[in-house]
Amino acid sequence: MNALTVTLGTIGATLSLLCWASFIGGVRNIVRAIMVGQPAPDRWRPFLPRFKQMIVEFLAHTRMNKFRTVGWAHWLVMIGFIGGAMMWFEAYGQTFDPAFHWPIIGNSAIYHLWDEILGIGTVVGITTLMVLRQLNHPRLPERLSRFSGSQFGPAYVIEAIVLIEGLGMIFVKAGKIAAYGHSDAATDFFTMRLAELLPASPTLVGLFAFIKLMSGMLFLYLVGRKVTWGVAWHRFSAFPNIYFKREADGDVALGAAKPMMSQGKPVDMETADPDTDTFGAGRIEDFSWKGWLDFTTCTECGRCQSQCPAWNTGKPLSPKLLIMSLRDHGYAKAPYLLAGGRKDMGGDEIGLVDAESNPNETALAKISEAAKAEAERPLVGGEDVHGIVDPEVLWSCTTCGACVEQCPVDIEHVDHIIDMRRYQVLIESEFPSELAGLFKNLENKGNPWGQNAKDRLNWINELDFQIPVFGRDADSFDGYDYLFWVGCAGAYEDRAKKTTKAVAELLATAGVKFMVLGAEETCTGDSARRAGNEFLFQQLAQQNIALFDSVFQGIEDRKKKIVVTCAHCFNALNNEYPQVGGNYEVVHHTQLLNRLVRQKQLIPVASVSQNVTYHDPCYLGRHNKVYNAPRELMAASGSNLVEMPRHAERSMCCGAGGARMWMEEQLGKRINIDRVDEGLSTLAGSAAPSADGAAGKIATGCPFCRVMLTDGVTARQEKGEGAGVEVVDVAQLMLDAIERVEPARLTDNVTVIQQPKTPASEPKPKPEPAPVAETPAPAGKAPVGGGLAMKGPAKAPGGLGMKGAAKAPGAKTPNTETETTSAPAAPVKGLAMKGPAKAPGGLGMKAAAKAPGAKAPAAAAESAESAPTTESPAAPQVKGLGMKGGAKAPGLAMKGAAKAPGAKAPTAAAPADTTATAQQSATETTTAATETKPTVPAKGLAMKSGFKRPGPKTPGAAPAGATQPAAAEQDTAEVAPAAAPTEPEQTANGNGTPPVAPPAAKPGGLGFKSGAKAPGRKS
Repeated sequence: MNALTVTLGTIGATLSLLCWASFIGGVRNIVRAIMVGQPAPDRWRPFLPRFKQMIVEFLAHTRMNKFRTVGWAHWLVMIGFIGGAMMWFEAYGQTFDPAFHWPIIGNSAIYHLWDEILGIGTVVGITTLMVLRQLNHPRLPERLSRFSGSQFGPAYVIEAIVLIEGLGMIFVKAGKIAAYGHSDAATDFFTMRLAELLPASPTLVGLFAFIKLMSGMLFLYLVGRKVTWGVAWHRFSAFPNIYFKREADGDVALGAAKPMMSQGKPVDMETADPDTDTFGAGRIEDFSWKGWLDFTTCTECGRCQSQCPAWNTGKPLSPKLLIMSLRDHGYAKAPYLLAGGRKDMGGDEIGLVDAESNPNETALAKISEAAKAEAERPLVGGEDVHGIVDPEVLWSCTTCGACVEQCPVDIEHVDHIIDMRRYQVLIESEFPSELAGLFKNLENKGNPWGQNAKDRLNWINELDFQIPVFGRDADSFDGYDYLFWVGCAGAYEDRAKKTTKAVAELLATAGVKFMVLGAEETCTGDSARRAGNEFLFQQLAQQNIALFDSVFQGIEDRKKKIVVTCAHCFNALNNEYPQVGGNYEVVHHTQLLNRLVRQKQLIPVASVSQNVTYHDPCYLGRHNKVYNAPRELMAASGSNLVEMPRHAERSMCCGAGGARMWMEEQLGKRINIDRVDEGLSTLAGSAAPSADGAAGKIATGCPFCRVMLTDGVTARQEKGEGAGVEVVDVAQLMLDAIERVEPARLTDNVTVIQQPKTPASEPKPKPEPAPVAETPAPAGKAPVGGGLAMKGPAKAPGGLGMKGAAKAPGAKTPNTETETTSAPAAPVKGLAMKGPAKAPGGLGMKAAAKAPGAKAPAAAAESAESAPTTESPAAPQVKGLGMKGGAKAPGLAMKGAAKAPGAKAPTAAAPADTTATAQQSATETTTAATETKPTVPAKGLAMKSGFKRPGPKTPGAAPAGATQPAAAEQDTAEVAPAAAPTEPEQTANGNGTPPVAPPAAKPGGLGFKSGAKAPGRKS
């Protein structure tokens, strides 16, 4: 210890106070900003699995090691940063006294060895990373660099500090050996050689210690002042970000999309309150605190960007730049938010206001102009409005999950993108024009193509053996092994139908008992959800779950098995339907077929003997980790598998996910063309040519992928490339490898002889009471009744009032061959329809049109033609998911006797006569309540002013000719003929109370901005 070392020590200790204050202030600012986000109570438990996963990812570096060189280099730097902290704090004492070391352990052999390894490892690791950064520098070409768009200034500063820290550990130790001796070749093998080059000077040791100390102090000061330096802050925030990841089992945030959350709870459209609930993310404060933690943790490494199909084909989307933009915006706006500032959807200040709800200028004056200016910027918007995220960026995402799979700190990019899309669709009604047709087709027809439900059975007519159809060939699932979910593409798209027919024949060949739903099926809603239309997804999901409940009625949970050919249907049914109450065992067809091959139920007898390259569908591979089954199935068929450079978890997307299947690519190279180019070059460069000289095949396991890749191959073949290459499904390869079975035998293999159920004994009829004088009702008007009123031979459907021959899902169809209808049909509440139409499960339809997912009543066509009927009064036209009477869309509360799919039937029902020809009727006399006329145009899925939001409905009739938004506005009430009832006069609400006009709703209904339009509706 001398004057110089004491001076250095004093300076270091004094400056450290400033630096530590800066660092602590930075931590405080970050924590306060993160707490601005929405609650996320599901992220804390279970503690042990989450903590274990954090330790595993930290020590084993499981995510970083996917890039091998980067993996080990980063591990050395990470351990050097954490373990070297002990040597760094030791420098406080060494600046005063160069001979200082930690008591007890400081002079031990293990400590000397630890110091040696950390110093060398840190220098080697950070040098490697610095070289890699320069080799991947975005000079030329810019888009091939994963560091394109990253902040290089902060990166260089941090790299330099880490390098100095590593060198400091080495030189301080070497200086002490030179000054004091005491070296050991086992623990000081490198520094003892370096010490031979240094003078024996204790002062030099103090100087080395001071430099090491100051480099660490500089780090503390800078990061405290720069909270957006993710390359520095990830050293601290990565640990909690890994712990709080979405999946407690340690898996990445793929598979199911995160439910739309508000205040930490999933949003149910039936009970959503627009005044308090958040619909997606329209402002930075709408993200959860985990979202803010994601933004803070981004290291700007660009691994997500390097794997993104949009970025690699010239689109403006970079997952890294998106997260960086949200981070910079969030922390720039944080002072305004932390001061209590808030704006409503119209842009008016509602947070910092005085007692008269006027902006509090005094409070606003305390906020920096930069923060107030940042608060004015929209989250999504073009350059003209100075938006944070350009719409082209938002809608370029295919939700393939490559970014999430590659991120080393578990950032949930896809969830954040979907949340922003939800706000744009549900609130702003701002989305690509092509999606309007998608939404409309899903609402009205139950499939993206807008095809008729009855055409779902067309593919069966192209087979030469019979396929059992639920409701036509079987009334229950008893005796069957699997329900074959064909999907929209598999039923309507010609190329996908080849897969459907191949799978059906393979299952029949293996003796698997399966049935299909035929016209009963409805889209799972995958594209709607990933396009942001959560409202429509919930409707479709609830309708399908009600259908499944009728199919699997009385079946054990372990036997509720579904096989699908579409990777998107597989993901939705398997991962997302449990979120809304549907739990089934769902397998992909490649998994089931591979299992059948292993069990020798399918025995290949021929060999495909062709070069085949396999394209991993994103929603089968990355989202659900199904990689081996299709490859094993291909191997069993005798195919010669040639892998593309990007395969398995790094597979390139086909471009169809995230509802991109229905949108045009206007920017850059088409994603499917890029993927096809890779496949064609792989086949062309194969070292093992096909035995027959054929060009080869591109195989996949998803109809979306097949359509996109086929279009790409066709485009290339038109230019003279890839001649002879064909895109097939893996199932077709297996079909070519087995011995085909006679059609009659295939029919026998799938046929199940079901035993008729024993009918319940009929109760003895009670003596009829004495007749009571009643005031006669007008002709065609049924007396007023309660419960589940139906007309004619209709059967009580468990809460869904219907007329005519309509039947509820799962209910048996009455024999209508000899019955006639003579009286005019009175308006019926619930899911009422004309003619032989049946309850559509939430999708309103006209005349005899049948809803996708609804069962066709037996002999309905014959009875409609042979039985004389009296025409019912014309019903008001119903559009979209709107329904008349008391009916409601899935997910919205109903009035009257209507019941939501899956809900329990009312306890009170209308008594039924035991006579076969007796008719039930319970039609209420309704009076139209006056409706408050809309005063402000509605936007999004909002209801116009005067309509009420989802929840318990307020009675009231829409004005004549009013257009109803898709299943969201007040239902149009039908006015029944006047009657003179003996009971007190029924009113529109059916409970004897006088009709009242519904309360005037705030413009926007479901929290939507005034002027928004319904998704799928033209303005």
